[in-house]
Amino acid sequence: MSNNEGYQRKPEWLKIKLNTNKSYKSLKKMMRDNRLHTVCEEAKCPNIHECWASRKTATFMILGNICTRGCRFCAVQTGRPTELDLQEPERVAASVETMGLRHVVVTAVARDDLQDGGAGVFAETIRAIRRRVPNCTVEVLPSDMKGDYESLRTLMDAKPDIFNHNIETVRRLTKRVRARATYDRSLELLKRVKEISPDLPTKSSMMLGLGETKEEVLEAMDDLLAHNVDILTLGQYLQPTKKHLNVERYVHPDEFDEFKKIALEKGFKHCESGPLVRSSYHADEQVNETARRRQLMQEWKKLEDAK
Repeated sequence: MSNNEGYQRKPEWLKIKLNTNKSYKSLKKMMRDNRLHTVCEEAKCPNIHECWASRKTATFMILGNICTRGCRFCAVQTGRPTELDLQEPERVAASVETMGLRHVVVTAVARDDLQDGGAGVFAETIRAIRRRVPNCTVEVLPSDMKGDYESLRTLMDAKPDIFNHNIETVRRLTKRVRARATYDRSLELLKRVKEISPDLPTKSSMMLGLGETKEEVLEAMDDLLAHNVDILTLGQYLQPTKKHLNVERYVHPDEFDEFKKIALEKGFKHCESGPLVRSSYHADEQVNETARRRQLMQEWKKLEDAK
């Protein structure tokens, strides 16, 4: 159901304090000046004011802003995408440099119209960031690329620091919530990443409040762990417009705390769980030691070169 009949008023814990300070406004202007898209804006992320105004971080969305899929939870525009902008990787990298970021998340619309699903542009974006800001760690959040594992290898050859791919919801609800994607294909993608790069942290996210049961959430946790996923994020589903799926219930913060405790006990290395948590929430805290060492080495080299 996705109409007004199931509308529920948001509880107090979902009230967001807006902060449009100088940092927020300057970042917004820079994104427009460089013709860049962010998932923060396109997907109406509730944390945009915290990230842009306080943490000064952003999740860049490449490959345009029109998605070839029409998932019933997502606010990103669906339709026929425009031609690829081959200068986009360099503009993203220049913005990362201007912002002085130490960690950046790169995601994209699903591009089922492209033979490689956009993997080549993902890879070039990672390389462009590394050329300009060698000490910046890079997290990627791609689609399932239609299960094409040659495309996955193209992306992985650029050596991201974290690989993130979201199952979004429990197995039973996947067909209703996600367009074209399947639960098992997402799990297989995450497993293949570990086969290519065993030490690379992998990550996935689920929205709660779509009608799932506690037992189904725990089953999904077990499925992710069985496919060697290291990091889990859990957040409240929020209906972007009246045309999207209704919120079945608002999950209390105490329940999110319980899920985090269970996730860590089950074996996840890191878990972010809360009503306003999204896939990229505090992503800079999830980089592994290998990436940290590379980051520190680059900073040390920069200091040596400056002498």
